[in-house]
Amino acid sequence: MSDNRWKFALMDMMVVAAGFGTMHMLEKFKGTVLTHYGITEAAMGYQQTAFVVGLFVAFLLGGTSLFKGSFKRSVALIVSFAAIPQFIIPFVGSWWVVVFLRFFQGFIVALIAVFSNQVGRLFLAERPFAKGIILSGIFWGGIYGISLAKWASHSYTGWEAVRVAFLISAIVMYLILGLWWLLVEDFEIPKEKSSTKGANVWKMPFTWVFGFTFFPALWVIFTLGSFTLHHAEFSSSETANLVMTLEVSMALWSIVMGYLGYRLSVRNTSNRGLFKAIVNVMTLSYAVTFIGLFFVWKSILSSNYTLAMLGLALTGIVQGTGPAFWTTAPATYPKEIYPEASFALGLISNSANAIAPNVMFLLVSGITQGMAIFLAMPLIGIALLLTSSKMKLPVEEFS
Repeated sequence: MSDNRWKFALMDMMVVAAGFGTMHMLEKFKGTVLTHYGITEAAMGYQQTAFVVGLFVAFLLGGTSLFKGSFKRSVALIVSFAAIPQFIIPFVGSWWVVVFLRFFQGFIVALIAVFSNQVGRLFLAERPFAKGIILSGIFWGGIYGISLAKWASHSYTGWEAVRVAFLISAIVMYLILGLWWLLVEDFEIPKEKSSTKGANVWKMPFTWVFGFTFFPALWVIFTLGSFTLHHAEFSSSETANLVMTLEVSMALWSIVMGYLGYRLSVRNTSNRGLFKAIVNVMTLSYAVTFIGLFFVWKSILSSNYTLAMLGLALTGIVQGTGPAFWTTAPATYPKEIYPEASFALGLISNSANAIAPNVMFLLVSGITQGMAIFLAMPLIGIALLLTSSKMKLPVEEFS
């Protein structure tokens, strides 16, 4: 099995990329969608809100038996939540049905927690690196979805372009899932409650404190791009380049910081040693994120395109917190409950998906106010990391 571990991680990354190609694709056909359905831009925004809420609900469902049992079956089910609506949306006549289907597409994020179970089984010190490779698929998927939509818009006209892009992406999801299914080994994600006496992940203070250490990162990831592009004055080509810079930087930082986590973890593979490496990687990521956000702020005020590119390239390191965070459960919880802990940590942290866009839209009226919130996020993350580093780990408490 060890010879195939990295092949499995790469295949997981491809599945994630194919699934997350759905994230922003519909937005790239904005003009066509507005005309086709006769809706306002405000109504158009509901589809992305529905997707983001679906991301949150997916982790809520992680506590049920829906994504447990056969690992392969769980992955196929999650991919289908994204792929089946992708087949249906181009043929739907009601905009609100589209919004409803976009909600279910948000369930694709459950792949992250389910793949954490596999990474926990196959790797030890290498977990952050493997997880970094897998998580980079979120942003490779964003680039793939945007590129496919752009190609379809240039090759076809009107609603036909939407139909072609959506059907191709749906077929690609199942083709990659089929290849993944043939190559990856199955195992059981326990459905039964933990036999570890008194172990309820929701009653552990560590779960709540550490769960929120990733909240600030997701706040930045899900709102910075739209905030920057809304307040900055750049040309359409410059805007496209900035979007691509942020996506590529987050994908690359995911891999780079995952590798750093591996190099730090290999020094001490005890539970406490692995956790120390996790905290160090996340703290460093947040510190550099603060610098990047400062550059972004200055670039918006001065409409400095070069500085904006640099700021977003640096800020992309905020995704470097992800590989470390998603390897926390197998490193810090008893093995009987770490699958459940993965979903619990994901639910707490991903509450940012549902909260952040609405807060930034409703409460932020100016650049300075918005950037003050962004700059506070990495500082909050570091403070929570320092707090969690002094806590007793669940695996220590129940050993």
